[in-house]
Amino acid sequence: MTEELAERVAVATPAETAYAAVADLRRMARWSPECFAIWVTARDGGRPSRFVGWNRRGPFLWFTTARVVVAEPGREFAFDVSAFGQPVARWGYRFAPARGGCEVTEYWHDRRNRAAMVLGRIFTGKVASARPAANRDGMRQTLARLKDDLERH
Repeated sequence: MTEELAERVAVATPAETAYAAVADLRRMARWSPECFAIWVTARDGGRPSRFVGWNRRGPFLWFTTARVVVAEPGREFAFDVSAFGQPVARWGYRFAPARGGCEVTEYWHDRRNRAAMVLGRIFTGKVASARPAANRDGMRQTLARLKDDLERH
C-alpha cells in the first residue's frame, strides 16, 4: 500500500473559510475531477457525518460510502471511504494559517485490502498500482479549482 500522498496550495482566504467550504461536502463536485455528486445520508449536530460519493472517470461510474472522522474547524476535515464494506482510503484536508490567507493540504492515505483493490479495478478502470498517480493528479486539479473558487468569492 502507498503511504500518505499530499498536495498543497496557498489560498488567499482564512483557514476557517477554506475549512467551511470543504466541510460543505456538496461543493466537492465542483472541484473534483472524479466526484460529480455527494448525497449526505446522516448528520451529527447539523454537520454531515456520513455520505455517498458518486464518481466518474471516463466510461467508469462508481459510488463509495464515507464517514467523517475528523471535523476540527479551521484545522482539519477528513473522512474514511469504503466500497461494498471494504476499506478504501482516508481522504482529508488540513488548513494552516499562512501569510495572506492559508495553506490547504489535501491528503490520501491508502487503506485498500486485496478485495478493495480488485473492486477498484473493476469499477474505476485503474489497476491498484495506478491509483496513487491518478489520485495525485486529481488532488492537484481539486486544489486548483478550490483555490479559484475561494479567491473569486
